[in-house]
Amino acid sequence: MDITLSGHYTYRRLLSTAAPCVVMMLVSSVYGIIDGLFISIFAGKTGFAAVNVMWPALMVVGAIGLMVGSGGAALLGKIKGEGNNPKANHVFSILIAFIVSEGILLSGLFALLCPSLARLLGADSVMLADCVRYGRICMLGMPFFMLQNAFQSFYMAAECPKLGTWMSIACGAVNIALDALFVWILAWGVTGAAIATVIAQIVGGVFPLVYFASRRLNRGSLQLNNLWSPRRQKNLTLNPWPYINKACSNGLSEYVGNISLSIVSICYNIQLMRYIGQDGVAAYGVVMYLAYLLSAFFLGYDIALTPVIGYQYGADNIQEQKSILRKSFRLILIAGIALTLAAELTADTTARLFVGYDGPLAALTTRAIRIYSLCFLICGWNMFVSALFTGLLNGLVSATASFMRSIVFEMAAVWALPAVAGIDGIWWAVNLAELLTLLFSVFLLFRHVPHLLR
Repeated sequence: MDITLSGHYTYRRLLSTAAPCVVMMLVSSVYGIIDGLFISIFAGKTGFAAVNVMWPALMVVGAIGLMVGSGGAALLGKIKGEGNNPKANHVFSILIAFIVSEGILLSGLFALLCPSLARLLGADSVMLADCVRYGRICMLGMPFFMLQNAFQSFYMAAECPKLGTWMSIACGAVNIALDALFVWILAWGVTGAAIATVIAQIVGGVFPLVYFASRRLNRGSLQLNNLWSPRRQKNLTLNPWPYINKACSNGLSEYVGNISLSIVSICYNIQLMRYIGQDGVAAYGVVMYLAYLLSAFFLGYDIALTPVIGYQYGADNIQEQKSILRKSFRLILIAGIALTLAAELTADTTARLFVGYDGPLAALTTRAIRIYSLCFLICGWNMFVSALFTGLLNGLVSATASFMRSIVFEMAAVWALPAVAGIDGIWWAVNLAELLTLLFSVFLLFRHVPHLLR
């Protein structure tokens, strides 16, 4: 085991605990960026735009794994905090079985509806074939992608986050190597990129299954059990649905956050096609790659701290919960300033890296990055408040925070601001949404956990 959930968390311990999860999310973001680079450079901006049209829909399905993982990790942390490890193992096994079954069902449904879905998402006749081809191939790996998303949180609950880091590195290396082979050398375009992605997802989903099921390999504090073993059912019989429902409802904020991001991305794409055309969608794709990279710092921190908060909640340690909250806000403030400066200073370089072959598109992308990236000054706080309520097993409040942040505030802004500020209004939308969310998050803290603010 790499860490323990119990005990007092100093600044140093918070950072060392979060570091493996932050690196894990950074690596995942980096190989997603490199995937986009290969597509943009070797498949052209039509293929790049097609991938960006379909990716939000794929994330709506894949985020189910993140929902079960984040909500389940907090639940498992609470059960372990109560001192019941056998029950934690059994609930862990139930949640993994649920993810696999849902992944198989949804992948088949998505593949069937893919052409109609692509048109609904705004694909025109030029990019439709690429959209359908990319979407259907990616759905073959959806059960593994959902597992990969879930295990990002379960690694921390099992007290072995470094394993998650190494798995992200391995998946990234596989994806990049296969991108080079399929997209660059063999010139398979978006088809090659989709195949590379699926193979990397299989690696990320299958290995942890083998690891947590093996009594010889497993060094974590969670174990996958055989749910159909007569001995297991005799010794520990649990109705699975209350735990599945609790994990899903508790992780609902993470799902709402991800599907909101996907839904809002669809709105951005529709608005950009309306105001600019295909170049606008391509520019937004670059902005999103950068946003995924920078938000990985906050997301990794939240993934690490959610089961820790759940453990302290299960152990009824109010003082430690207060300490974690206070220290986290200070760390997130410093990170937000640093990330915003980094984005502003590298905006032109980032744009030229992706779309340097098209001067007007590169200029558009640079301006979009410089406006959009101001949101990192405050978005980390909003993300952590949602994660805090997930850790406290208050999934409804957590989901409300995520829903207001993306569905209500950002969607309203992306439709309303362009009418006032033109094209720039599209890029300013996220900043207005984050500011409104910050005010709402402060309200939620004082309304639901005032004892943690004293």
